[in-house]
Amino acid sequence: MAEQVLVAGIDSSTQSCKIVIVDAVTGEVVRQGRAAHPDGTEVDPAHWWRALAEAIAHAGGVSDVTAVSVGGQQHGMVVLDADGEVIRPALLWNDTRSAGAAQDLITEFGAEVLAQRTGLVPVASFTATKLRWLRDAEPEAAARVAAVALPHDWLTWRLRGFGPRGSSPRGPELEELVTDRSDASGTGYWDPATDDYDRELLVAALGHDAVLPRVLRADESVRVTATTDAGFNLGTMVAPGAGDNAAAALGVGAGIGDAVVSIGTSGTVFAVSAERTVDPSGTVAGFASADGAFLPLVATLNAARVLTVTAALLGVDVDELSTLALASEPGAGGLTLVPYFEGERTPNLPDATASLTGMTLASTTRENLARAAVEGMLGGLAAGLDALRDLAVPLQRVLLIGGGARSAAVQSIAPAVLGLPVEVPAPAEYVALGAARQAAAVLRRTP
Repeated sequence: MAEQVLVAGIDSSTQSCKIVIVDAVTGEVVRQGRAAHPDGTEVDPAHWWRALAEAIAHAGGVSDVTAVSVGGQQHGMVVLDADGEVIRPALLWNDTRSAGAAQDLITEFGAEVLAQRTGLVPVASFTATKLRWLRDAEPEAAARVAAVALPHDWLTWRLRGFGPRGSSPRGPELEELVTDRSDASGTGYWDPATDDYDRELLVAALGHDAVLPRVLRADESVRVTATTDAGFNLGTMVAPGAGDNAAAALGVGAGIGDAVVSIGTSGTVFAVSAERTVDPSGTVAGFASADGAFLPLVATLNAARVLTVTAALLGVDVDELSTLALASEPGAGGLTLVPYFEGERTPNLPDATASLTGMTLASTTRENLARAAVEGMLGGLAAGLDALRDLAVPLQRVLLIGGGARSAAVQSIAPAVLGLPVEVPAPAEYVALGAARQAAAVLRRTP
């Protein structure tokens, strides 16, 4: 019997670090582990490093792993000085303090120009806006920045043996920072037309040039150069990694024509496209995929929590809410919930509130309210699909993932509201699985 070849996929998300150890041939998950990340919108990256080591220990170690890939939360700003030290806690994608900086960049360059140059119109999520905030709010810290990385870039660098001077085997070799095109595409200073950084935009954001991670091709890899607390063997192959949505697309097996609708705390709608998209309105972010294509994406703020807040109002759990919703007819008897409980990003209505209309003595029932919640939440995601259609992105089916996708009512009602055939893959750690698939792919390409 042939010896099993194992690869590892890591998902360093906002909430936690997950690792799956996978058979490179069959794709079977052999073992896995996880560890929590601290709450907050800014985090010392040292917490990610400790969580990675803890998750690896929980998974039984990685001494038998031949290749690894890191998927990570997009956009987070990790700034390093010349000694490889983290200058300040990383600002995460959900930190909104740079909203004013985003508007400043739009005013200086114009939304259409930025969309053409980067595929994005700046919002507070993106790295460029966080750098601009740093330049304006903490100029002494900004002046010390020698390199800028994203969460997955920094973790990849650390597990390969690099890090702060005096506390890592190889030291601060900043030029060894690497990334992939999917994560680079979310920075706001990467050009999808040239597959290269737009240095003018970086300087406009930070105030000066800096080392940026080398963007690896999808079939390119690097190696672990020294053993670290993570436990990977010297010479272990390291794939380019990916942003979380791009890794999830790999994990779920999405291809051209597929739209992935993820229902978590927030909602995301993204599709695999052979062509880049340019949307000056900023509704659709023109991200790249991890495999050489593109991944136009729409984000909504109101998703699974629409169901949980309605369930709490009705005094039931989410499963009981689903049962109530399925007992109502399509259209919920005329009851309509516009679920902007936390404002909304798509459409861009940050100060909006939720509203319930169509209430009559006949329509105002527990069943109709439950169905209106499901239909309202799905309607917001359907608007994301419409935005993709407006940019001629091909859409043939929906792959429904995330915690909210487990609802029987959501699964039943989604095809009619979304207007496409819907498939619901079995629940899994799709970001980590996508990273593992990438690791297996680069392993197969190695002579």
